Amino acid sequence: MAKGAAKNDANRIKILVRNRRALHDYAIDERIEAGIALVGSEVKSLRGSRASLAEGYVIIDGGQAWLMNVQISEYPWASQQNHEPTRRRKLLLHRREIRKLDTRVAQRGLAMVPLSIYLKEGKIKVEIGIGKGKRFFEKRESQKAVDAARDIDQALRSDRAGRHRHD
Repeated sequence: MAKGAAKNDANRIKILVRNRRALHDYAIDERIEAGIALVGSEVKSLRGSRASLAEGYVIIDGGQAWLMNVQISEYPWASQQNHEPTRRRKLLLHRREIRKLDTRVAQRGLAMVPLSIYLKEGKIKVEIGIGKGKRFFEKRESQKAVDAARDIDQALRSDRAGRHRHD
């Protein structure tokens, strides 16, 4: 295998868990990548995509960023060395990034939610979304826009398929 091909394989991202609900409930303005401090059984569970980000959120406490309420299932073969499924996990960010996040969230009343957990270059990372919670009517409007886009795509696809049959 060529050197360049091996390098590209190492840069691939494999999404382990995704929080689809977050994009529905929040208007995400900014995305940040952070490392996460995990124990071995958590890594094994995440590699098997045995986690849920649905109720998760990020807080800043004592100058540290913490991932709260994220469910990472116990690894069945870890026995006594298993982890607590919903324990708080430390996010690995630079001090200046944490301060910047803390001031933005405090001033503007924004929320920080985990959007996805993925594997990048052999390390597990968390994508954090910073945004404002949507109100009910905003959720309905965004759903209408998604439905309209899907209807347009279907119409274009059926139109293209119809032209190819007659040609």
